[in-house]
Amino acid sequence: MIAVLQRVTRAAVTADGVPTGACGKGFVILLGVLDGDGEEEARLLAEKISKFRIFSDENGKMNLSLGDISGEVLIVSNFTLGANYSHGNRPDFMASAHPSVAQPLYEHFVAFMRERVCHVATGVFGADMSIDMVADGPVTVVMDSEKLKKRKSV
Repeated sequence: MIAVLQRVTRAAVTADGVPTGACGKGFVILLGVLDGDGEEEARLLAEKISKFRIFSDENGKMNLSLGDISGEVLIVSNFTLGANYSHGNRPDFMASAHPSVAQPLYEHFVAFMRERVCHVATGVFGADMSIDMVADGPVTVVMDSEKLKKRKSV
């Protein structure tokens, strides 16, 4: 599972032209579910993201987490994070999980985040969406659950 975290001051998403979710200061999370992912990957990412300290403290140092700032989250599904671009100029998305597998895992991730964060909004899984956001920093981090699993086993 891959998550792209964008630190924002505010964000909103529309799906097929209809507003579906918004957040204030916190993260926009683009979430890609890959073939072979399961609930464990969703839980690991949710735990890491909820405790991730990349918000500035009173000294301007990135030292605070979502909980410390009462931060909010907007989660948007994004199968294109599984792109294979190693051949030619047109990516394939064969590494992305089939929607019948990806949607329940996306929903598990959302549920895990709701257990840890006061405000969680979402887009609509599989819809054509537009995100309007104000990037903060900008601070952008890519997280891969495989790296978290490797670290856990060491």
